Amino acid sequence: MEERKIRIAITHGDTNGVGYEVILKTFADPAMLELCTPIVYGSPKVASYHCKMLEIDTPFTIINKAEEAHDNRLNLLTVFEEDVKIDLGEPTAESGEAAKKAIDRALKDYKAGLFDVLVTAPVSKNSINGFNGHTAYIERALNDGKKGLTILTNEDLRVALVTNNVAIKDVAEAITKQKIVEKAKIFHEALRRDMRVSSPRIAVLALNPRCGEDGVLGDEEQTIIKPAIDELVEQGLQVFGPYAADDFFGRSAYFRFDGVLAMYHDQGQTPFKAVAYENGVRYSAGLELIRTAPAHGANFAAAGKNLTDEQSLRNAVYTAIDIWRNRQNYDEPLQNPLQKLYHERRDDSEKVRFHKKQDSKPEAE
Repeated sequence: MEERKIRIAITHGDTNGVGYEVILKTFADPAMLELCTPIVYGSPKVASYHCKMLEIDTPFTIINKAEEAHDNRLNLLTVFEEDVKIDLGEPTAESGEAAKKAIDRALKDYKAGLFDVLVTAPVSKNSINGFNGHTAYIERALNDGKKGLTILTNEDLRVALVTNNVAIKDVAEAITKQKIVEKAKIFHEALRRDMRVSSPRIAVLALNPRCGEDGVLGDEEQTIIKPAIDELVEQGLQVFGPYAADDFFGRSAYFRFDGVLAMYHDQGQTPFKAVAYENGVRYSAGLELIRTAPAHGANFAAAGKNLTDEQSLRNAVYTAIDIWRNRQNYDEPLQNPLQKLYHERRDDSEKVRFHKKQDSKPEAE
């Protein structure tokens, strides 16, 4: 594996939010520059405004192309030259457009192989036309057939969402057996390849209160979720459930599993943020591009007040680096497998290999 500093692209997020605050605070620590070469996609003018407003003196070097990035410096790549009106605490069409320009430029540079991983500062979906989250946006932009999955992660808890950014009234209709199977497989592969969990155990949450109480409060558990779990188990995955969400998190049962698959946004995000708001990371799994982000949003109420803790963004940088290295280590042995030196005569079916007939008898010696 090549020994070099990992190049991390960082989009500046909504310019009226806390994106620049957490970026500047994170790289005020010189030790961060020893881990990676950061390239912030944004505006030197906007960055300077935030530095002055927040009284943060983190130095940065202005560049025009990713190829110009310097090691041991915070590089700020100029995405646009024009002035942007700053209305701290207020998401606007102008601040949303500035965020979108940074994302688009970063994705263009990724396709050209100019950086390794992407960390995105928070944006407001209301400010960007047609934007329904970074994961879906990146999935469409790369257009390589790979499906994304949002995972919220910290040291104790990993939560993935079957549906994301869907109105509550539409959740039940959006949940299908096929979607649960698809998301669980992406989750399982991400746990193995990206997070190096050798044999992942995944808990699946119910949709309805008390697991539907045998259909009294809804039948999705019996007709959709349980059949999906059974299919996944038949395919060799360690998937369990469905579990009632309130009881599951109330008893801290998530400590027994490597990941939790929630049905919708609040079911997964609310308990996660209750235990990991300050240090949690949002990860877009299933894509070739490694993208992480702080678990918190643009936090407009605190914008410009120097109140936001940068630990979540710092952890997003750490997580992106870890996943990049994990993938290198996981994939490297598969690139040049050793050729078999013998022919193994056996039946390859799982049933023959792992299931012994009840009426079989030992052969006479």
